[in-house]
Amino acid sequence: MSLSLVSNAHLDESSAKIRSKPVPWEGYQRAELVTSEELALIKKVDRQPRAKVESIHLSDGQTYALLYLRLLKKLQRVDTMQCLLVLIADALLDHDERIPLFARAAQSDPDLPYTPLIRTLEAQDDFVQLKSAQILTVLLSSESTPLQHQHLQPFLKVLSSLVQSQSQNKRDVAVQCLESLLARPECRRAVWAIPGILAGFVEILLHKPGPQMSYQVIFCIWLLSFEQDVAEQINKKYDIIPLLITVAQAAVKEKVIRVIIATFSNLITKAPSENLPAMLVAQLLPFSKNLSTRKWSDEDIVEDVQYVRDELERNFESLTTYDEYLSELASGHLSWTPVHESDAFWRENASRLNDRDYEQLKTLIRLLGSNDKVVLAVAVHDLGQYVKHYERGKKIIADLGGKARAMELMTHPDPDVRYRALLSVQELVSHPWSAV
Repeated sequence: MSLSLVSNAHLDESSAKIRSKPVPWEGYQRAELVTSEELALIKKVDRQPRAKVESIHLSDGQTYALLYLRLLKKLQRVDTMQCLLVLIADALLDHDERIPLFARAAQSDPDLPYTPLIRTLEAQDDFVQLKSAQILTVLLSSESTPLQHQHLQPFLKVLSSLVQSQSQNKRDVAVQCLESLLARPECRRAVWAIPGILAGFVEILLHKPGPQMSYQVIFCIWLLSFEQDVAEQINKKYDIIPLLITVAQAAVKEKVIRVIIATFSNLITKAPSENLPAMLVAQLLPFSKNLSTRKWSDEDIVEDVQYVRDELERNFESLTTYDEYLSELASGHLSWTPVHESDAFWRENASRLNDRDYEQLKTLIRLLGSNDKVVLAVAVHDLGQYVKHYERGKKIIADLGGKARAMELMTHPDPDVRYRALLSVQELVSHPWSAV
């Protein structure tokens, strides 16, 4: 894996400045922090022309890989760590064959190469933190055996904080690091166990980043979707399906749409029952029909769009109206679809909300706490329809807290929510309780 796969203009600019900064190597030797042999070696490459340093790395690469890591392990001044990280990165840039030189440092010291790099992740200096993340990604991604927990876990925790940062540079580097690491199954499972990373991805997409960042974040989600647990739970936990559809509808770059449709294809293949209903509620079927009429340069898009469309159509044909209602309820995205205002639907299905210990009714009442005014209006309307067609439901709703919440919504700022709540409360109080 090439160092250039994690690239950032801010890191490049800072690296150029750091290359010309003096480091007090002689002072370290006088303080007995650096040996005379280490001093002689580091002076040969410190602030030297790139061609000269390259020549030294070519003839004595293993010695210098070990030197940089040993010095990084014992020297903790920020300017020194900056210099050593730039020297390591420069040695690796465009030279993937040198990655094993750093990995082999473990033969001389079991703490190397990872312990000093993981420690520098905790530095208060942004450059040190991001540069070490870049180097760690290269080394970890190149390992031929599964990554050890003590190396991976602290790194992912730092990436979780970076991906949620307000700093664009931190988010950019973190997403690129994750993009490389998530190719490995053990990394996918470890990332899924850290909720902050997925929450960070969602937050980035909600803020409508540029096409490249959108692509990289969704590429990470696509890689995660190869894991069965992720495919089964990601939409329930993060409401990812409607978000990805929104991103795809606004996308101008083909590659963004390609990776979104590939993600949907994975979610359907791995966990159809968990994802198809939510896709239908989010109107992916008409969108996939629209996509299938477009001209694409990538054949993979054509195949994935056709697969997604075929699966959605097959599922849609087998759905009853009550199945559609349950899918909408489960998604949390209630809208004014025809079933809500159909007396025939409620006459036939109101009592079915009581199934499995009132599971669907409890979901409906939970939605009365939504921040979305359309969801609130539809949910409180449905509560009134339930009571209208199932008289004995009044006490159940009162016991579950639905009546009190419906009454609160009568003073909601939105006029439609107030109106629907008023009608619903009228249904809740209009008949004598003796009927229960």
